[in-house]
Amino acid sequence: MENDCRWSSANRLCLKLGAIKIQTELSEPSAQGLETPQQAGIPSALLIPYLLYKWVIIIPTLLISTLVIGSLIIILCFLGLANFASSVLAAFWARLNASVSLVNVEVYGKEHLEEGRSYVLAANHMSLIDIYVLYGFSGLSLKWVMKKELRKVPVLGLACELMGHIFVDRSSTEKALNSIHAARERIKDGMCVVFFPEGTRSRTTELRSFKKGAFMMAQDLGASVVPVSISNTHRIVPSDTLDWRPGTVTLTFHQPIPVDNNTDISKLATDTRAIIIDALSNSAAP
Repeated sequence: MENDCRWSSANRLCLKLGAIKIQTELSEPSAQGLETPQQAGIPSALLIPYLLYKWVIIIPTLLISTLVIGSLIIILCFLGLANFASSVLAAFWARLNASVSLVNVEVYGKEHLEEGRSYVLAANHMSLIDIYVLYGFSGLSLKWVMKKELRKVPVLGLACELMGHIFVDRSSTEKALNSIHAARERIKDGMCVVFFPEGTRSRTTELRSFKKGAFMMAQDLGASVVPVSISNTHRIVPSDTLDWRPGTVTLTFHQPIPVDNNTDISKLATDTRAIIIDALSNSAAP
């Protein structure tokens, strides 16, 4: 197994990507047996240094780097270098902000992926840190599916649009599917597309039911689905908080699942979810 340990993670992300509500939920119940672990406590003697580091280093680095690197990305996109901006500058943005949070990222399973081949990545989503992990440490060329409201965020929204990321209207299934279908030509020659098929961040380690948008796009593209498990990010920055901790997270690419016109979409979603549940269960700390 390939193991790429790098600096990672951060406190707050401007990118809240991939929350796609475009399909009805599967009828399968939520995963069982995955407890919600607590963050490590902060010794009282370290509380003030911790708060200073968070507010003086982590958050200013995020805000300044988003403004500066986002502006550079916009310029490069207007010069016709959108893919370079996405694969190099945006990935650097993720690594830069990750490094200041003193968190290791361990990457496994890249040997399952063929170089130059496009995939649909279906990942669990427990924290905003997942964006840093995938963008900075996957080593893949990525297009993200994101809610249309992010287009209104200054600098970020325009940069994402120019890089070719896919904005969807989550209030309308038809509009969302049309946006995804229109982006079909962007997913080729090794370009991969990232979905968080739960539709939103999980507030526990239990996976929500998977929506079908990712799997319908895979069938439309004739691309294999890669289940992706991201573990421990909810211990770094839990959902809906700025409560950062250092630590180690794991990014695992599982065996791709072939998809064709005869593939049962509901079963594909169920099988993908089961693979991720199993991986998270096995990686859960005792």
